Amino acid sequence: MKEKLLKLNLQYFADNTMHARDAIHGGQGECYVTIEGNRYKFAQAINIDADMTKTKTKVPILGKISKGNKATGAEYEASATFHFNTSIFREILYRYKETGEDIYFDMQVTNEDKSSSVGRQTTILIDCNLDGGKLALLDADADYLEDEISFTFEDWEMPEKFSILGAML
Repeated sequence: MKEKLLKLNLQYFADNTMHARDAIHGGQGECYVTIEGNRYKFAQAINIDADMTKTKTKVPILGKISKGNKATGAEYEASATFHFNTSIFREILYRYKETGEDIYFDMQVTNEDKSSSVGRQTTILIDCNLDGGKLALLDADADYLEDEISFTFEDWEMPEKFSILGAML
């Protein structure tokens, strides 16, 4: 019994830290963009960064010299860098310029490093709307051209979540 307990304790300490293989490799994943019912695999994605910022109100509290902070909402914004080899986002901007019609799209981002034990995570950014974008680009000194966009989105879902690391338990 004592040996079994000692073995369990050693296993606990052995798994008390994260394994290097569980760090998610940044380039392993995929991105899909759905625009007006057309779904595109954006294999040319270099990076995507989507953020949620909570909006807060300062709340005065009787008997305290400091104010409290009450969450009252949220705002969503994102940016992405792609290889400069698609006109899809420029077409959306051009259509807006010509007609005044603003086009919204969804973006699905999946992280999956098969060497990690945490599995995969998928996040869907809903009703994305471009802030603007590059219309033309040349750079004689560049090895390759990058297209950067920034956008807001109205909502998000997370249908797939990473599993909990053993070291977290």
